[in-house]
Amino acid sequence: MSFDHRKYRPFHAPQRPQRRWPDRVITHAPDYCAVDLRDGNQALVKPMSVEQKTRLFTLLCQLGFKEIEVGFPAASQPDFDFVRELIEQDLVPSDVTIQVLTQAREELIRRTFEAVKGARRANMHLYNSTSIVQRRDVFGLDRAGIKAIAVQGATWVKECAVAQPETVWEFQYSPESFTGTELDYAIEVVDAVNAVWQPENGQPVVINLPATVEMSTPNVYADMIEHMCEHMAQREHFRVSVHTHNDRGCGVAAAELAVLAGADRVEGTLLGNGERTGNMDLVTFAMNLYSQGIDPRLDLSGIREIIETVEYCTEIATHPRQAYAGELVFTAFSGSHQDAIRKCLVKQHADPSKAWDVAYLPIDPRDLGRRYEEVIRINSQSGKGGVLHVLERDLGITLPRWLQIDFSRVVQTHAEQQGGEILPASIHALFESTYVEAPEAWRLGEYDVRKTEEGVRTQVTLGDGTRFSGFGRGMVAALADALSTSLGVGIAVEAFDEMALDAGSDARAMACLRVAVTRAGARPPDNAEHSVGVAFAEDTASAVLKALLAATAHVVGDAPRDIAGHQPVALGVAP
Repeated sequence: MSFDHRKYRPFHAPQRPQRRWPDRVITHAPDYCAVDLRDGNQALVKPMSVEQKTRLFTLLCQLGFKEIEVGFPAASQPDFDFVRELIEQDLVPSDVTIQVLTQAREELIRRTFEAVKGARRANMHLYNSTSIVQRRDVFGLDRAGIKAIAVQGATWVKECAVAQPETVWEFQYSPESFTGTELDYAIEVVDAVNAVWQPENGQPVVINLPATVEMSTPNVYADMIEHMCEHMAQREHFRVSVHTHNDRGCGVAAAELAVLAGADRVEGTLLGNGERTGNMDLVTFAMNLYSQGIDPRLDLSGIREIIETVEYCTEIATHPRQAYAGELVFTAFSGSHQDAIRKCLVKQHADPSKAWDVAYLPIDPRDLGRRYEEVIRINSQSGKGGVLHVLERDLGITLPRWLQIDFSRVVQTHAEQQGGEILPASIHALFESTYVEAPEAWRLGEYDVRKTEEGVRTQVTLGDGTRFSGFGRGMVAALADALSTSLGVGIAVEAFDEMALDAGSDARAMACLRVAVTRAGARPPDNAEHSVGVAFAEDTASAVLKALLAATAHVVGDAPRDIAGHQPVALGVAP
């Protein structure tokens, strides 16, 4: 791409040396208007059917939206029919205001009023373009000509509303392409419209100032909104709304700064569907408030249902990295991230009353109906923290550090060979096959452990009937002695940990051992084979014995009696 500085001009707004919005903070949620069914719908390759619109409208009501733009009924018969269905089937909750859009043309305004006839509450949203480029190149009109269109449209709206007194009316005006309009002229047009509607006399009015095309950085848009709020006549008698788009990728930021600058209301769509790069994402806006401890006044706890409904109605897939909603937004593959998350979650769960403060997780995924199972997922980039988290979460076991390191290497090797993500079930199976499983012949049968003044004497019978006996300073040493003597190998225990997995009298035990096994004729330690065994049992003694047998079997293999060259009779020498 070759750059020509003459092709594009920087956007400059009037200087505001006394701007106040940078010193403000948002303390409460603004009013919302969801425009999925109008602005979102008109941006689709395949517009929604009445059934899809009805399903999406129902969801918006369930989420808590009180203002919903339901269509442009004068622009298409499907939009008209949908609005009629909402009213005739009494599908609009009593506390919800439906909003309909119309251009400032008499036939379109009258057709729009036909569409909403009989509604309890309705917002008649009037618009016309006011920008320099639209005046010059689209309409060929000067300032006075464009203002006259707006004033005449406002007059028709007021007249039609008087003819339908059964509806509680709110009027809304948008100087479309506001961000490309001179501010003094935008004020002039808005004031002229309000002079017709007279909000100071009690008529509910919304003045919507849209970034129809996002043309500047969010701070410039905020300056424009603050300037309008300070200079529009009768400002205290109407609500100021903003409608941002995402052409520069800053739709949410622009809306947030606009609220700081004085806006009372925001328009947007669920997950940001809309013209070009999309509308402002209402989910992101609301969850940003939520993450700062501000009640968003929307119930977004069922994020999966929101995603499923929006995808069904728009036939657009949600990006896995979509803020708050994407499949992977709470997922860590990085080993250092996983380790930090695991440690923070342990402390968070130990004191649920404290404020949420978990590394790499700006909010608790459960607040959106997400599961902790989705937080840490394993691939070749993951480390021991992530692997340990999966075992703790799914199996309720915590590994000693030396085994964490060993198993993370096993998992990483497997991930590198396989490629992609390793699912938790595969991690469980890999743990079992690497450390726990042993041939049936090595299964622990009856055993006898006796302490004497000299040490510990043990006798063990295995699954194939083979019996070992040995002596040592402790139970592990005694069994290692029995195996070493009977099998003709050297067994040295390098690491040993045992722990209870549960509390109370029914607690299970886990034992983890790492051994160095030296075959007959080999010189330790250079020729030793290292092996790890893990075992679970109802008591510690059984777990320890099973773990040592598993570790030995992983190196020696085959049936014990075949290796020793004996039949299943009392093998080993009892000291």
